[in-house]
Amino acid sequence: MKPIQGIKRRVVNLNDAVFEPFENGVGTGLLQLNPNVKRGIGFYVYKMEPGATSTPHHHIGAEEFYIISGDLVDNDGTEYRAGDLVWLDAGTEHSSTTKTGCTIVVFSEKGETPPLSD
Repeated sequence: MKPIQGIKRRVVNLNDAVFEPFENGVGTGLLQLNPNVKRGIGFYVYKMEPGATSTPHHHIGAEEFYIISGDLVDNDGTEYRAGDLVWLDAGTEHSSTTKTGCTIVVFSEKGETPPLSD
């Protein structure tokens, strides 16, 4: 086997990572290593500062996420904590908030759009 070329591998330590603003850019950040997929699709790390709220959105495809640290509460009152692994089906809509801040590993099958319902 040949060694992996530098442009074919990216390594980032979460302790040193620089997160790009995500959604409305207020208190949320995204770290996505794969340059070959659209932003917010596939595997990425999502970070919310204490008190931040995500933009309401509709899942085009399924979304799965794992809470690495912190807390998260969906608009319907469902509470998630560190260690929770969550699956949301395509077509689901939600917005989330955090009291203490959180770091989440996300896999988004097809991305998201603004909500289709009120």
